[in-house]
Amino acid sequence: MTKKKTPDPKTPIETESAEERVEETFAEAVASILSVLVIGLFILTFLGQNYVIPSGSMEKTLLVGDHLVVDRITLAPPTKWMPLVHSREPQRGDIVVFIKPVPDPDAEGNPQYLTLVKRLIGVPGDHIHLRNGIVILNGVAQNQPHAQPTTPENQTEFLDEFPSEPPPSIDQVPDSWSMVDFPKSLENGDLVVPPGKYFMMGDNRHNSLDSRYWGFVPRGNIVGRPLFNYWSFVTPEEQYEKPGIGNSVAWLGHIALHFFTETRWNRTLHRVR
Repeated sequence: MTKKKTPDPKTPIETESAEERVEETFAEAVASILSVLVIGLFILTFLGQNYVIPSGSMEKTLLVGDHLVVDRITLAPPTKWMPLVHSREPQRGDIVVFIKPVPDPDAEGNPQYLTLVKRLIGVPGDHIHLRNGIVILNGVAQNQPHAQPTTPENQTEFLDEFPSEPPPSIDQVPDSWSMVDFPKSLENGDLVVPPGKYFMMGDNRHNSLDSRYWGFVPRGNIVGRPLFNYWSFVTPEEQYEKPGIGNSVAWLGHIALHFFTETRWNRTLHRVR
């Protein structure tokens, strides 16, 4: 009787159904990359958007150098083709990303509309005025701990007694901002927010060019609301105003060298509210 040979455990055992190695073709690789790009573009275009804070008008809520993920769905007008998507109207207290309602006059021949972020103070029908920097909304003084308080050092008649004080002369306002008056919206000393419009202010009340300067924001100009801060880097306020490719390259080099030491780690994934 022939003794059955026991296979050596160290020797690989071949099977009759060995899997054949399948290599991805060039066309399939390109299709995969394009699929990822299309999905990413869809998310960034319709669902979310990246936004960088370029100025200190929302300090201390938002800092220069904060990088935000903006929700473009919740405040979007409801649509019939996406009935399951949650949407709502903008509400008082929301931090909102929107398109400035008047163009930048510096861009002659090709007007540019800046994208801004401010806090929504008044909705259609609201009666608003400020007394000593305190927002009086429909006759009730608002407790707004996020707002910069008015002190004897920073008190400004036009900003803190709005709209009872006349606006400053145009030479006191940066050239890239337009002044607006509100004669049609005044009622017994209050500013009345018209239908389909919203009144916005920065939390850094004395360093914010907002609706007090350029007027109401139409509903269609609202882009979305910031969800969270995915990265924050210590950035001088004038950095985003410097033109030229050389400055951009130098700034990227600065980020690479100081990424770990100047990243605000305590603000990473910080919820915006």
